[in-house]
Amino acid sequence: MIATLVFVDVKPENVEAFRAVTLYNHENTRKEAGNVRFDVLQSNDDPTKFVLYEVFRDADAVAHHKTTAHYLRWRDEVAPYMASPRRAMPTTPNAFD
Repeated sequence: MIATLVFVDVKPENVEAFRAVTLYNHENTRKEAGNVRFDVLQSNDDPTKFVLYEVFRDADAVAHHKTTAHYLRWRDEVAPYMASPRRAMPTTPNAFD
C-alpha cells in the first residue's frame, strides 16, 4: 500500500471553497476500487491548514487516481486557493510490519 500525506495551506478567503471541492474529491475518491482510505484533516489551531491522508492499494491505483475527473477538477480548482504550493509526502503504511 501507499499512503500519501498532502499538506495544503489555503488563503483565508478561500477556505470554504476549498472545503467544498475537496469534499467532492473525497467522496469520489472513496468510490475508486484502489482507494483504501481518504481523510481530510483541518488544523484546530489554524483553519487554513489542511492535511489530506490518502491510502491506495498500489502504485497503479495512485496513478489511476491522478487521471480521474474528480482529481483533475480538484487539482485545477484549488490551485488559486492555495497560499503556497501543496506538498506531498508518499509513505509506507505500517512500516514496521
